[in-house]
Amino acid sequence: MTAAAVGLSHSPLIGKNDPDPDVLARVDQAVEGARQFIRAYDPELVVLYAPDHYNGFFYKEMPPFCLATEAHAVGDFDTPAGPLSVDTAAAKALAQGVLDRGVDLTVSARMTVDHGFAQPLEVLFGGIDRVPVVPVFVNGVATPLGPVGRIRALGTAIGRAAADLDRRVLFLASGGLSHDPPVPVLDGAPPRVADALIEGRPPTPEQRAKGEQRVVQAGRDYAAGSTAMIPINPAWDNRLLDHLEKGELAEFDTWTVEAMAEEGGNSAHEVRTWIAAFASLAATGPYDLTSRFYEAIPAWIAGFAVATAKER
Repeated sequence: MTAAAVGLSHSPLIGKNDPDPDVLARVDQAVEGARQFIRAYDPELVVLYAPDHYNGFFYKEMPPFCLATEAHAVGDFDTPAGPLSVDTAAAKALAQGVLDRGVDLTVSARMTVDHGFAQPLEVLFGGIDRVPVVPVFVNGVATPLGPVGRIRALGTAIGRAAADLDRRVLFLASGGLSHDPPVPVLDGAPPRVADALIEGRPPTPEQRAKGEQRVVQAGRDYAAGSTAMIPINPAWDNRLLDHLEKGELAEFDTWTVEAMAEEGGNSAHEVRTWIAAFASLAATGPYDLTSRFYEAIPAWIAGFAVATAKER
């Protein structure tokens, strides 16, 4: 087996609330670099770690993480809808390998995913059905959230299980770094909202459009400086990237749920996808970061990063 990793932030506001052209050009250059890295590596399988935003996972059953043997994208925020090209045999093998290594893992035979999964597949591969993939949901929004060390353990177990497949595997992380967008919370929610967060009833097209417009407006307000959201924190974001670059993954075991939210915003827990992906790569041996890009982008309400890495 050979292994590589790519981390790519996502944002539902890309193409809707874009930053200045020079910022967008730097992002495009970094993303194109990741595409070239992937083309050169030519993965036979992608293990995609991504969060959900109450489109596929709800409080009726909310696992800390879940691996899919089949997955379907809802098409929110103009991302592609339809089935992902899940490699079911590989997914089942990885699931068993993780369980055999002592990490409790939820498995979904029909996972619903949103833009967190669809966007990186579309951006990097040209569609959600262009590459064999094993989707792994990592909860980064719904409290209570478990210790970060368990996410590192998950990534390590998947990396070791992937080594048994004897294929070129790309571990792909999809998540914003510091950001605090308007995501609903269960505690104190009105009955109608609470019921939706628990039961997961699909919104009507009108309800989805209204909810998406609220996020778009929040991005415009944030970029204009009129918001109560926790600010993007470049120092915290770059501390995360420093640890990833140096392979200091055990450092994340000391990061607490509360401090992560205070420093990086309530959705900063999406960085758990990055920690999992790089733990998977590290499980196959030492690695080197081959590219690193970061930009704080208020219009997208996110610390936005792109990174590539490969085993030595």
